[in-house]
Amino acid sequence: MASLSGSIAVVTGASRGIGRGCAVELGRAGATVYVTGRTVEPRTNMPGTVGDTAAEVTEAGGQGVPVACDHRDDSAVAALFEQVRLEQGRLDILVNNAFKIPPELTSGRPFHENPISNWDDMVGVGTRSAYVASWHAVPLMVNSEGATIINISSSGAQEYAWHVAYGVGKAALDRMTADFAHELKHKSITVASLWPGLVRTERNEGAEKSGGPALDWEGAESLYFTGRAAAALAADPKRLERTGRAWTSRELADAYGFRDLGGGLPDGPLSHRPE
Repeated sequence: MASLSGSIAVVTGASRGIGRGCAVELGRAGATVYVTGRTVEPRTNMPGTVGDTAAEVTEAGGQGVPVACDHRDDSAVAALFEQVRLEQGRLDILVNNAFKIPPELTSGRPFHENPISNWDDMVGVGTRSAYVASWHAVPLMVNSEGATIINISSSGAQEYAWHVAYGVGKAALDRMTADFAHELKHKSITVASLWPGLVRTERNEGAEKSGGPALDWEGAESLYFTGRAAAALAADPKRLERTGRAWTSRELADAYGFRDLGGGLPDGPLSHRPE
């Protein structure tokens, strides 16, 4: 994998899950990574804190910087990017991963039987937080030679997945990717969405162990696989050719030659799996 040594990155919602995987893999490629999230103290029912992820980034070969940040709070987001400006003077990579998962996401109930707050959780937090973080990030990226914004999206942008609000939020995120790219291409800022497949996150595995729906893990991916996709894309000198589109992590693995933990290749999203 190409080096990101000297690069400055922010990964939102990185206490655990795909955000954690992205932060660690950017660090493995040599980046300094600002790790954001709400969790600063361990939870009894869910592992992972911003400090834990930052330490893993540093152990992997980068430099992890933990920042407690609730991405529902615009003032906290502004303070995050001001910290990056003061400490680094620029930003090269932003991974928008922050997302609030309501307990009803996998309930199987139709939208009208779930709380209206589900919309605010998944669109108001997940989609809006990417817009707000990008708004703050772009002025710090104009002097970067490798500026890249990556939005963690889903095949739910194109087909039904889990919940109406989930799909609407992901579709909006991919539209945002395309429109950001249109406005930022002249600044040589690459903007892309990444679609993971089924991921072995702490939440997914914990839910199954707690009596939640059984998942077919064959062909699933580790939480680091999409992180390797993000790092490979950010390090690609021709990355601007990929701007404005959604890419599956599996597609980028085929293009860049990286593999998951253990050397395997996951199947990717259901709608984009190889024959």
